[in-house]
Amino acid sequence: MAQQRIAITAGASGIGLALAQAFAAQGAIVHVCDVQAEALEAVGAANPAIHTSHADVSSDADMARFFATIGDTLDVLINNAGISGPTGRCEDIAPDDWTRTIDVNLNGAFRATRLAIPRLRRGHAASIVMMSSNAGLFGCPLRSPYVASKWALIGLTKTLAMELGPEGITVNAVCPASVEGPRIRGVIARDAAARGLDTTVVEAEYKRQSSMRQFIQPSEIVDMVSFLISPAARNISGQAIAVDGHTEGLWSDLEPAT
Repeated sequence: MAQQRIAITAGASGIGLALAQAFAAQGAIVHVCDVQAEALEAVGAANPAIHTSHADVSSDADMARFFATIGDTLDVLINNAGISGPTGRCEDIAPDDWTRTIDVNLNGAFRATRLAIPRLRRGHAASIVMMSSNAGLFGCPLRSPYVASKWALIGLTKTLAMELGPEGITVNAVCPASVEGPRIRGVIARDAAARGLDTTVVEAEYKRQSSMRQFIQPSEIVDMVSFLISPAARNISGQAIAVDGHTEGLWSDLEPAT
């Protein structure tokens, strides 16, 4: 890990921040970008070893500026940026909301990856990690834009593994279940509102979707990504690896409360 050059999109909060802090603490050279300017400022102030850039993954110009700050060589790219998108039946989703979700979650990963590849070729034992989701392995009612984007990331992962494997670059996707933190709390609140339910009912439903009946902790994602970019995982590529307590299904009661 020491001296590995690592780029993380959406690294100012949540999983991205947990990854950045863990890797910087181990001596990696960490570059993060994020759209949250204030959060980035706080990250830079608290963690001087983490290089921060204000950038939106849905902007070609922003991504070009971010990668220019990294330089010519990179060992690891972690495509972590993603939004939860709208909650609702497909016919009720506004086209702009659909497009925004795909542009951040899928097109953002494409933008970062195409700029990273020439740098990864000059790196050492290089790796790409896509942050997909257990929603990339199942259907999930009321979340069609998000689910579509996360399934697509797995297809991109497998294709890139084939393209880049002969050059020694591994590409894998991590598929977390609901990760404890503000983001899943927002998803639960929107889902509850859309279905006319109390948030405690929806939270309990989400937890029942996993055999372990609990949310994932950010540190568990850090552990998996740390393994995938380590020498121990040099022959692991093209995989979609669930960190989810064994998801049994992503179902919900579509009928609103009466």
